[in-house]
Amino acid sequence: MRTFAETYLDETRRLLGELNPAHLERLAVGLAAVREQGGRLFILGVGGSAGHASHAVNDFRKLCGFEAYAPTDNVSELTARINDEGWDTSLAAWLRASRLNNKDGLLVFSVGGGSKEQNISVNLVKAIELAKDVSAKVFGIVGRDGGFTARAADACLVIPPLFPNHVTPHTEGLCAVSWHLLVSHPVLKKSPTKWEGTR
Repeated sequence: MRTFAETYLDETRRLLGELNPAHLERLAVGLAAVREQGGRLFILGVGGSAGHASHAVNDFRKLCGFEAYAPTDNVSELTARINDEGWDTSLAAWLRASRLNNKDGLLVFSVGGGSKEQNISVNLVKAIELAKDVSAKVFGIVGRDGGFTARAADACLVIPPLFPNHVTPHTEGLCAVSWHLLVSHPVLKKSPTKWEGTR
């Protein structure tokens, strides 16, 4: 009888084989274009994806020389906005205060990508709508092709939801693989990582 670990790793291998490298290349080139025109990168995620956003901000700043931020890193401002104005507008209001403009980009990490109709991650939807209104670029790494991020993004990688019982862990795990690929990509990476130069 197969163990859970064997099954999960087999699922991961299959998903890796299903990822579209062209979509990752499009993300890398699009992100590099935002940086080269002096734009900032705002990385959005809620739940586990908020943790990913914080980690990715570090990588894009340190390795890629990108001016990058995650609204969820400022817990005081975020919770004040949630408390006073509501969850749905919290990210868009943060971006508005940051003067999001047409040089900037959003990078959204999300399992579903947001849905007004299902009332899921509406704060991501409203942030993306603001980005579109000001002609900022929108990028995403998500686990559903029917969510708002995948439909609205200029470039998006969809982690195929092949295993219904494990959509969230596979999406979040492969999101980390994907953004590490991006910050290692030659069109984005500017600084070496520490351990590769240590013998």
